[in-house]
Amino acid sequence: MLLDNKLKSRIIIILIHLLSSRLLSRNLKIKIYRTIILPVVLYGCVTWSLILREERRLRVFENSVSKRIFGSKRDAVTGEWRTLHKEELRDLYSLPIIVRVVKSRRMRWAGHVARMGEVIGV
Repeated sequence: MLLDNKLKSRIIIILIHLLSSRLLSRNLKIKIYRTIILPVVLYGCVTWSLILREERRLRVFENSVSKRIFGSKRDAVTGEWRTLHKEELRDLYSLPIIVRVVKSRRMRWAGHVARMGEVIGV
């Protein structure tokens, strides 16, 4: 049974709030993101035609999830808590950028479609 979009978005919101929990370890939060949230977000991405606005939304989503997973950091000089910048988040989180994942999956799917045309004789 396929879930409708409203239910999917509710599940994602619940899981994102779970990523802010201090009870879960950082590694467990990363595993939750990789195995549950990312596949739901990227479902059907091979058929997307990304425009700049959608690419920006995906980057914002990825940055917000990363900020929830890694939290804030205490500044060594001032001793105040601050949120991590996206460059610092990318250093901590080694997965490829979500927009590149979408584009690479689309290219891989295009290769499958091209080979199907040769097999069928089209």
